[in-house]
Amino acid sequence: QGQVVESGGGFVQPGGSLRLSCAASGFTLSYYHVAWFRQAPGKEREGIACITRSDGGAYYSDSVKGRFTISRDNAKNTAYLQMNSLIPDDTAVYYCVPYYYCQDYVMRDGGRGNAMGAWGQGTPVTVSS
Repeated sequence: QGQVVESGGGFVQPGGSLRLSCAASGFTLSYYHVAWFRQAPGKEREGIACITRSDGGAYYSDSVKGRFTISRDNAKNTAYLQMNSLIPDDTAVYYCVPYYYCQDYVMRDGGRGNAMGAWGQGTPVTVSS
């Protein structure tokens, strides 16, 4: 049974940085695009970034564009999310999933392209002074 494990979250002050990891097991992550989502308390889950499986092209939500960078290391079966210039509105639980596609509409499709059919436990990020 394939699964992903997110890690790297924590507590950080505004303006700080974190690097999240998404380690896949039980399947080959390179066969899929990868998407990162987040869910803040009391809010719906939102897509924030995706990366293609082949050429590494990426899309971002307006809320994180210019601050976050998605990447992947297929040799390690792992994807990453580098988060810089963090603000309190970035406080959320962050999830990654293998995805069937990667286009700008991933940020608005509510996770319909989730190739795993389930969500991992996520990694919490708290941005506060």
